[in-house]
Order: sequence, then C-alpha cells, then structure tokens
Amino acid sequence: MSRPVSFREAVTLVARREFGQRIRERSFFISLLITLGIIAVVVLLPRFSDFGSDSYDVALVGDSSALEEAVSRQASVADVEVSFRSVSDADEAERAVRDGDIDAYVDGDSVVVDQSLDSSLRAVLENAYSQVEGARALESAGIDPAEVSAALTSATLETVTLDPDADERETRGAIAFFGTIVLFGQLITYSMWVAMGVVEEKSSRVVEVILATIPARALLAGKIIGIGLLGLVQLALIGGLGLVLASALGALELSGPMITPVLTALAWFVLGFAAYASLSAAAAARISRQEDLQNVTTPVNTLMMVSYFGAFYVFLNQDSPVAGVLSIAPPFSALIMPLRMARGDAAGWEIALALALMVALIGVLVVLAARIYEGAVLRMGAKVSMKDAWAARRRVSP
Repeated sequence: MSRPVSFREAVTLVARREFGQRIRERSFFISLLITLGIIAVVVLLPRFSDFGSDSYDVALVGDSSALEEAVSRQASVADVEVSFRSVSDADEAERAVRDGDIDAYVDGDSVVVDQSLDSSLRAVLENAYSQVEGARALESAGIDPAEVSAALTSATLETVTLDPDADERETRGAIAFFGTIVLFGQLITYSMWVAMGVVEEKSSRVVEVILATIPARALLAGKIIGIGLLGLVQLALIGGLGLVLASALGALELSGPMITPVLTALAWFVLGFAAYASLSAAAAARISRQEDLQNVTTPVNTLMMVSYFGAFYVFLNQDSPVAGVLSIAPPFSALIMPLRMARGDAAGWEIALALALMVALIGVLVVLAARIYEGAVLRMGAKVSMKDAWAARRRVSP
C-alpha cells in the first residue's frame, strides 16, 4: 500500500499540472506576442509621426553660402532639420513653394511662404539672417566680426541643474506606467483562469476524484501557485523582451535603473495575484456552471478596476496626498505602489508599510478563501451562499 501524499507533495503535483497544462495553450503565446507587438508600436510610433524633430525644405536665392552656413548652425541649436533646395532664381523658388516642394525660400531680406511660416522655421531663419547681416555691417564699419564674436562668447554661463535625475526618473515612471497596464491585464486574466479552473473541475465532478486523495486546501494552493507561476513567467518575458526591444530600437538605454521598475512589477504581481486569485477561487467554488462565473467574480474584477483607475489618478497626480494613501492601502498598492517606487516618490517607510499590510491582507484572504472553498467546492447545483459555504466547511485530513 502506497503512503499517503503529504500536503507539500500534493501542492507540488497540482501546481505542476496547472503550469504544464496552461503553458501549452496557444492563448499563452498569442497574448505574449500581442503585448510585445504593442510595445514595439509604442516605441516606433514617434519615428513615423510628426512628434519627433521638425523637418523643413528651404531654398536660398542668390549668393547664399554664408546664410546657408548660419541656418545650419541655428537649426542644430534649435533641434530642427533644414534641407536646402538648389534653385536658379526667385521664379523657380516661387513655383517650388506653390507646388509644395519646399516650405519657404529666402530672397534678400524676405522669406516667402505659401500660406504661413512655422514658428520654429521662422526663429531659425531670422536668427541666421541677423547673424549674417550683422557680420556684414561690422565688416563695412572696418570691424573684424571674428573679434566681436570672440568677445561676445568669451564669458559663458554654466548650467546648474537642480534636478539632474529628472529625465531618468520620468523614463522609469513611463516604464512603470506601461508596466501597470500590463500588470493589470495579468492579474485579471490569471485570476480568471483560477476561477475558470475551479468551475471546470467542479462541473465535471473531477474535483470529487481529486479530493478523495488530497486535501481541498492543497488543491486550492496548488492551483493558485501553478497558474500564478505561469503568469509570473509570462510577465517576466514581457518585461525582459520589452526592455531589450526598446533598447535595440534606441528608445532607452538598458541599465540598472531601467530594469528596476520591471523587477518591482514582478514582485507586486506575486502579492497582488495571491490576493485576487484567492478571492476568485472562493467565489468560483460557490457555483457549478461557467455561465454563472461572471456574476460571482464581478466584485473581484471591480476591485481590480478600481485599483487600475487609481493607478491612473496617481500617475497624473503624483504629489497628491491621496496618491500616498492609495499606494499603501491594500489591495490597491499592488498596482499603485510600483508607480511611486519607480519614480522614487515613495519613502522607505511607505514601501515597508505597504508590503506589511499587503502580506497581512493576503494571510487573511487565504484563510477565508480556503474555508469557503472547502465548504462549497463539493456542493453541486444552485449557487452556494457565503454563509452556507462558511458553515459547511468540509474537513479533510492531510
């Protein structure tokens, strides 16, 4: 006679079964590819839009070598791109403007455009023209423009940045914000997978066979751990491949500070999933049909939605006292604290308190969910009330 399966062995067996079964499903890889595709689109979009650096085509009429050099310098300073079109005379330049081949042309002291002159191009052309004409005026007066330029530029101002890490912090915040969107998707998807698995086993009465050999709590724990581990693996793949893709496309520099938001999201996924999956499993154990699943899981999904919109609020109102409260209060902290941690806005004590409260909540939810699961998972037919599930707890020895 074989020895009884221990609680740990039972949990491991169930977790392996859930992980192995789910990872072979096409939906796992399809969702991974879709998410990576979205990341690629977000990274590449500025390159194919007008949101990047401005670009203009300009023609210079007459002897324009000095003006062309000055325009190029000013364009570089203004971070705009100016391309020069060669024309023989003003008539050819005017035709090019009317046909839309160029944005403007300079003829003497005039800038000719079709309808209106863009402010960025206006600033570049006016500054360049002022430099060229100023140099000519100095030469006419017998003054060397080079000496004047040297005198004007001999004294320079040193730029002192009060917040030198602002750009890096904003980039980390953007990564964390996108990570929050992905994290929300992972939490709601994999929590629903747990609920669907519970109902599937119950409706097919497979659960009766399983519970004849292992405790109900071991089945619940193994299901949550197995599916949660799969979600963690997928989230790690999304984060890692997303960072590599963004780095390869030149959107960011792959470094420790940029990797930290991804690691933070992974840690909070574990905590958030433990809480939400426990609630989803307990809710699903009360029904026997997949058709009723949406009804019983609505409160859990609503709680996640509130956390999700709370994350949007915190992202837009980072200095609000409400942001600090929401990032600490469980279970909202699972989606909100990663945002504040990535930007460096959360104090050490806030992070520690958020973690402690979240772990405490998980402990309570796991105990409550396990009791409801045990009391309802073997009751077929109509939906089991919370009161009846609590009272009808099925005691099974390990």
